Amino acid sequence: MTTRVRKSFGKRVRELRKQKGYSQEQLADKAGLHRTYIGSIERGEQNVSIDNIDKIAKALKTSVALLLS
Repeated sequence: MTTRVRKSFGKRVRELRKQKGYSQEQLADKAGLHRTYIGSIERGEQNVSIDNIDKIAKALKTSVALLLS
């Protein structure tokens, strides 16, 4: 079951990823995560840990706060 918070977070990750011109695979490589995991985050299917939120924020060269806004 996807929650509203997961969907909102996934949408924000997708927006920032596209602004940077990264593919899901490129973002995954930069964050040290798997491409399918990034896809499932963007679809709101994953309950993402704070550690992985931090990795994604760093890969997108943004802050955790901005990523969560």
